[in-house]
Order: sequence, then structure tokens, then C-alpha cells
Amino acid sequence: MTGPGSGEPPRRTAARNDFSGTSHGPVVQAATIHGGITFNVGPGAPAGAWSAPDEIPPLTVRFRNRDRTLDRLDGWFVRDPDGASVGFGALYGLPGVGKTTLVSRWAERGRESFPDGQIYVDFAALRGGTAGADVSEALWCCLRSLGVDAAYIPGSLAERTKLLRSRTAGKRLLIFLDNITEPSHAAPLLPKGRGSVLLVTSGARLGELALDGAHMLPVEPLDRESGLKVLADRCGAGTVEADPEAADTVVRLCGGLPVALHVAAARLATETRLTLAGLAAELTDESRRLAGMSLGKERSVAAAFDLAYAELPPEPARLYRLLGWYPGAAFDAGVAAVAADLDPPSTARALDALTRAGLLEETPDGRFRFHDLVRLHAGERATAEEAPGERSALVRRVTLHYLALTALADRAVRLDRLRIADLTRLLADVPDPFAAREGPEPLAWLEAEHRTILGVLRAAAREETLHTQVWQLAEAFTVLFLHHRHLGDWRESLELGAAAAAKTLEPAAEARLRSLLSRPLMDLGEYDAARRELDVAEACAEVSGDPVVRASVQEFSGRHWDRTDPSRAMDAYRRALDLNTAAGELRGAAIATYFLGCAQDAAGSPREALVTLRAAHEQLAARDDLRMAARVRVAIGLAHDHLDETREAIAALGDAVDALRAQDATHYEAEALVALADIQERTQGDPRDVRARLTRALEIYEAGGSPRAEELRARLAGGEAAE
Repeated sequence: MTGPGSGEPPRRTAARNDFSGTSHGPVVQAATIHGGITFNVGPGAPAGAWSAPDEIPPLTVRFRNRDRTLDRLDGWFVRDPDGASVGFGALYGLPGVGKTTLVSRWAERGRESFPDGQIYVDFAALRGGTAGADVSEALWCCLRSLGVDAAYIPGSLAERTKLLRSRTAGKRLLIFLDNITEPSHAAPLLPKGRGSVLLVTSGARLGELALDGAHMLPVEPLDRESGLKVLADRCGAGTVEADPEAADTVVRLCGGLPVALHVAAARLATETRLTLAGLAAELTDESRRLAGMSLGKERSVAAAFDLAYAELPPEPARLYRLLGWYPGAAFDAGVAAVAADLDPPSTARALDALTRAGLLEETPDGRFRFHDLVRLHAGERATAEEAPGERSALVRRVTLHYLALTALADRAVRLDRLRIADLTRLLADVPDPFAAREGPEPLAWLEAEHRTILGVLRAAAREETLHTQVWQLAEAFTVLFLHHRHLGDWRESLELGAAAAAKTLEPAAEARLRSLLSRPLMDLGEYDAARRELDVAEACAEVSGDPVVRASVQEFSGRHWDRTDPSRAMDAYRRALDLNTAAGELRGAAIATYFLGCAQDAAGSPREALVTLRAAHEQLAARDDLRMAARVRVAIGLAHDHLDETREAIAALGDAVDALRAQDATHYEAEALVALADIQERTQGDPRDVRARLTRALEIYEAGGSPRAEELRARLAGGEAAE
């Protein structure tokens, strides 16, 4: 594993494949890759701060009808001292019928019922990974919304579920899971606090949820009266009143679906020569022509979309089609420009035309998105009208776009890391947004974009000509997961990358990605699978002949053996040390020395470990790697403690605490504080010092939402550290 806190040395970039031979050369691509891009990443809360989440999408149109449905939700989830402590409801209905809008309205008017916040998770954005990964990711999202630091979110689904219950106990929350497809998606995300509510929406009934206590609520298409009101809201009451018969026809042919009515009404509002009667006639004819075409497999509303699409000028129409193929849920102007290979001014005009036509929605953060039914229609039009190979060309453009941005973010987090891909040509003359004064924080950007990047990886992996770019993107992307453990996504991205590297016969890249893959597999408890990946990685590293790659794989192998076979772990670390030394990778040699010392201590040889660890500390301190040197000091303190050298242990750990605090490495600081308090308490040290250290560690764990906070809180309250 690489990155701060991971232990593997960040090192030089190995020289490997670039983009020679691609259809869009790197110089041309570099000129357009950031055209008009907006990042939409907020500054976040300051460390230790937490505020109640407020995430449910706002209403962007006037809410009509559904009053009886809203009253029904109120009746179900009014706080009842003798009733269930947690409310659970499932809303189901056709795509486009307004389920999300209904829940948004209920959440808005009942805000005071949930003083601890409202959390939103869209399963449509999570979908596409390995089995169960979407539920695990949903839990991740909820825990982060509840203030849990990424470092303290457990890897397993079961542990995340338990932590969610702990974090929601005593809170009144609304959790809204949109677009679930399986009954199993809901139960792990039930909050525990009395008065909390879990609402889910689905296109299917999912009757099994009733067995878990869910109230089942069908959401039907709008009735005639409500449909007319929606139409009047968009195109004017006078227009509807002037021709009620035509208005009735429009509402009927739009199936009572708000999304279709919005698109139809947008044409009336923007096309001055179009009358309501003319629109009704067009819809009637188009519906006959499209008989049997069913968007969403439930109800044909294609007529409204097709007619709006037919009125678009050529450039917005092409952008509409191509964005139907875009492998992400939302996009900004820069991505739209890259997807359609347009300059920023043309893109802005086309996006404006699509928004005015009701085919595209601009979100509060300045991005754009399609309704699912509209996206499906756009993709169908692209399949019918675009030239062969255009979809592959779009995927290539978007892949290069995200490869450049992800690589720049990776380098902004840590420049001197081992990288197999040489992206010099791609990144030449590309402005680095992460280096700009007002640019986004790289990990925040990666976190905000990571589901889109994973979607791009999936799409690119299906293209025979993009295998090189797939493994390069997977390698750069892993920097996010070294800090934020989205284990399912990390695993999938590395599996895609390793498979792509194998297809391009890049043994160094395959070795790197498979060794990295061992980390999420181990975190998921799949140790045998991790060992298999490491065995393949070792073979690939040998074929590559690159000593630094071979050393890195040995280091990962040592981490695997640490848990079961200290002797084999030490052998692996010694090989990594020798290879790094021979290659002149001095920091890599220092890190391998550190791991070797830790393994020696774990194997019961603390005296030998001290010699090794002191050498590692000296090497790292000489390189001004203060954070890693402080971690070595922690290991030195623990080795002294194992030798019953209490004074030396306390001195080393005290130095480490000060250094880690200075480096803002609070997670490691807390670990060192607890170890120091344990020693002082065991050796009858000053109780006030013990309490002070445990209190500081508790502050760190509470700020980050660590499960260890509860343990320390109980320890302090129980008087174990009392004066």
C-alpha cells in the first residue's frame, strides 16, 4: 500500500507506455482537457466540526397534488411512544412518476421532525460494482454524513452496519435511499434512534420489505386535474384554460408522468408558434408511430421526448445524443465539452438549449443531469443516429480527460510515489487545477468524482483499444482508496486495471496493480485471494526485471505474511530492502527497514528490532520525512516496552506524540497517546498525565467518529485513569 500512513515508500515514476498511436494525440487533448471545467467541491467542515446533514435534493419545480399521500406518510411516521421506535417506508412506482419529488416535499415540510439531519443516498449512482458493494458504499456515505472520518470506517459490511447503529442511536434522522432494486439494500441502513425514519424508493414493488416492517406505498401517475396543474405551472394557466380539450390530450399522452409533462410544456414555453392544439396533434401522431416503444419497460412516453428532440438545432441534438452514452450520473460543462469534442462556448450554448427544452436539468451545484427516462431516450437516439465507432470515440475522450485529472490529483497528494505509467506527454502543458490558488483539494475532488471515474473505467474496459488507459487510470485512481477505504470500488478498479495490464503485456503494471489489489482483499478478509494476487504479482515483477517493482511487491507480500508467518514476512522485507538499496531507492530501503523492525518485534526479538528501527529512523530523519520518522519512533517505544525499558519507552513515545501532532497525523498521534498512557498506568505513573493523554486521544477519536471513542469514554468514566 502506498501513501501517507500506508507504509510503502512513494518513489520514482517508472518509464512505461504513454499515448503514442492514439487517435487523439496528447498535445491536442491537453489543449481541451480542462475547457470550461467546474469542480463543484466544497471546502468541507473544519477538522473536528460536524453539522447535521441536509442532503435530500431540493425541489426544482412546483409541487402538485399528492396531499393525501403526504398525509399518509405523516400518519405513519408521527412519533408514537407506544409504536415502533424507527419508521420504515417503501415507495414504488413507474420511472418518472415523481417518487423522489414526493419524498423531497415530505422531507422539506417535516424538517423539524429530524433535528439531527436528513441523509440521501442514490443507489442508481452506486450501481454497477461487485455484489453487495452498493450497500457497503451506501453505508460509507451515511457514516461520512454522520461525521465518521474515513480512517475509522470499517471494511466489512457487517462492521459498517454495526457502526451505523451506534452512530444513529440517540439521533432523530431521516435516511432516504433512492432507486433501490433489491430488498436487501434497505435493512442494513435502518437507523437506531427513536423517531428516525428510513424511506426507500424503487421502480419495483419489492414486497419482501413488508416482512421487515416497511409500510408499502404505491406512487401512481398524476390524475387529470394534477396533470393539468403541472402543465399550467410550466406554460401558463391561460394557455391551458384556452384549450382544455387539447390540454387533456397532452396530459393523457404524457401518461401522467411529470417528467414527460415538463418536456412537453417546455416546448410550449419556448416555441412561440406552437399551440396547445398543435402539440396535442403532434403527440397523437407520434404516439401512434411509436406504438410499442416503451421507455422504462412500463409505459410509452417517448413521443414527448422525440418531439422535443426533433426541434433541437444540430449541435445541441448531437450533444444530447452523446451525453446519453456518458458513463456517469452528472457532468459539468468541461466534461460535456470533452464528451462531444466541442469548444467551451459551443458547449455552453448547447447546454442552455437542452435546459430550456426541459431535456436537461441544472443542479444546484452547477452540474447537469438527465432524468433516467430522458437519458435512456438520448442513448437510443445515439444508437440510431451516430456513426459506428462514435461511442468508442466518446469513451476515449472521456477516459483521457479523467486520466489526466486523476493523475494530476494523484501527484498533488504525493509526487514521489512509485508509478508505472509515464504520463509526461499527456500532462505536458496541461494546466494543473490542483495547483491553482482556488483549485480543489485533490482528495476532495477524487471523493466527489469517484463513482464517475469508476463508471469511466468500466466503460473503457469494454473497449479493445483502451486497455493501456484503463490500467493507467486504475493506478492513478488508487490514491483515493489509500486514504478513503471504498473497498468494493477499490477492488473493482484494480481488477479492471490488472486485467487490462495483462492484455497489453505490461508485466510491471500488472505486478503493481495486483500487489495493490492484495490490500483491499486483505481488508475484506479474503486472505487466500490476496495471496493468489501476490503470487501472480511476484511472477510479473520478475518478468519485468524492474528492481523497484520487485521490491514493492515483496513489501506487499511481507504485509500479507505479517498476520500469519513473521519469519516469511521478515524474509520478504529483507528482499525488498536489498532490491531498493541496489536500485538506489533510499526511502524505499528505509521503509522496508521499518517494516522489518516491526516484524522482528512481533516475532519476539525486540532487541534486534531496536537496532533495525533505529537505522530506519536515522534514514528517514535524514530525508526530512518527519511523519514516517515519527511512526518509527512509536515502534521504537513499543520495542523498549517489550524489553521492560520503561523510561526509554516513555521517552520515545512522547517524542513521537509531539512529532505526529506537529504533522497533523492525528490518527497515529491517538494510537501513540493510548500506548503511552497504557505504559504509564501500568507502571504507576502520574494519574493526571494518564488522564490527559487518554482525554486527548478521546478528542481525536470523537472528532473522527472512531469506534474506539466509546472504549476510551468508558475507560475514563470508569475511573481507570482517575487521579
